[in-house]
Amino acid sequence: MKEVPFKKYEVNVIVNNSILKGAPVIIEQNPTYQNLFGRIEKEAQFGVLSTDFTMIRGGSLHKANNGFIVIPVEELFRNIFFWDSLKMSLRDKKIIIEEAGERLGFISTRGLKPEPIPLKIKVILIGLPYQYSFLYNADNDFKKLFKIKADYDLSMDKNNSNIKKYTSFMCTLCKKENLNHLKASAAARVIEYSLRLAENKNKISTRFALIADIIREANFYSKLEKQKYIDDIHIKKAIDEKYYRSNLIQEKIKDMINDGTILIDTEGSTIGQVNGLSVMDLGDITFAKPSRVTASMGLGKTGIIDIERETKLGGPIHSKGVMILSGYLTEKYATDGPLNLSARIVFEQSYGGIEGDSASSAELYAMLSALSEIPLSQKIAVTGSVNQKGEIQAIGGVNEKIEGFYEVCREKGLKDKQGVIIPKSNIKNLMLKDEVIKAVKDKKFHIYAIKNVDEGIEILTGVKAGKKSASGKFSKNTINYRVSQRIKEFASKLNKLYKSGEI
Repeated sequence: MKEVPFKKYEVNVIVNNSILKGAPVIIEQNPTYQNLFGRIEKEAQFGVLSTDFTMIRGGSLHKANNGFIVIPVEELFRNIFFWDSLKMSLRDKKIIIEEAGERLGFISTRGLKPEPIPLKIKVILIGLPYQYSFLYNADNDFKKLFKIKADYDLSMDKNNSNIKKYTSFMCTLCKKENLNHLKASAAARVIEYSLRLAENKNKISTRFALIADIIREANFYSKLEKQKYIDDIHIKKAIDEKYYRSNLIQEKIKDMINDGTILIDTEGSTIGQVNGLSVMDLGDITFAKPSRVTASMGLGKTGIIDIERETKLGGPIHSKGVMILSGYLTEKYATDGPLNLSARIVFEQSYGGIEGDSASSAELYAMLSALSEIPLSQKIAVTGSVNQKGEIQAIGGVNEKIEGFYEVCREKGLKDKQGVIIPKSNIKNLMLKDEVIKAVKDKKFHIYAIKNVDEGIEILTGVKAGKKSASGKFSKNTINYRVSQRIKEFASKLNKLYKSGEI
């Protein structure tokens, strides 16, 4: 091997920050061992690997020394080995350039051993909350080395200051990517879409990647029409097209409802039957699936049987919601006697798992109808969880649920008094499609916001719920009176059967 003259007098510059102003900031998207800590390159000459100090290469830690380095925490789980080396460098405050195999003890051949380089750096890990919790609980060194945690919310307050910043983001995006700028109406439509993403009319979503995608697609439609600016119709088209590309399963379910494969009534009244609303989340799209909830009632002491739970199709939160119904019935109707009944509740035509308690109010209405023998209107769908005191609690996906039942009613023909019952605490989450808003304004579709079970049962039956008097009895010819009397009848009949020895 021919030696290069004066090579030993050469200088190997690992990092050159001479033109840098301020502290270096490095974002390392691929934090492999060599990318972070550097490497010692080798060259082959006549079948022999050789190296020298000119082949020492620095890594991201060298470039970010005396500054900041940003690393996606998800990469830690893909490159486990570098995590221990990173912790060692932060603890010892120095960077050692060596082969990964050498650090593990797998390589014992003699080679270059560069002197450690003093390290003064701030490491920023970016990840999801569950990843932080995992590292915090599983790694004792993590909580010592990374002491500052910063949470970034997915939404921010809707106020004039933040709206100005939001419009500035839109302008910057358009200028940076050479897009058509947005008209005021288009910017307003984007902010409206952002409110829906945040699921709160008082909050603006900070999911800027999704917002940027909508603006880019709207820009395509505006340029297709040879327009100089993006209009609100282009934003609406971009949103609708994005939804259309992902809603095939929703369309299939809608077709099955229309042809009678999935049984959903939007007219008439039936005892012990109500339209419940569940949400399906496919990742890129969330939509509602109306489901028929039924309850059957009979004499017995088994209490409320959740068929979903018995068949292991119901999740723990759903099962908890059903068990709460028993507490509500006991406190309201069985204060002076036992709650002797045998009730069965089920989501009809449900062939997959069910989770969540947002249908617990619908299940309760079906039970009250079966007990009082008063039919429930099938023109109205129900969502909302309930507690043991009969208060209706907020749920998620309220916009999708309202729109889902509206579309079913629209396909079958909108009739008078069709609508959805929602918790009053969900009013702040309403950000509905223009079509639904127009139908509500034209009184072709209705949204009923309620605070308790009594309000809901009155809407569904058209009969007064009835209040309990000082003597502990309900007013006659009311829902609660008939339920109370039916429970007493069950207790009396069961007592007679016990005395006669028939059971």
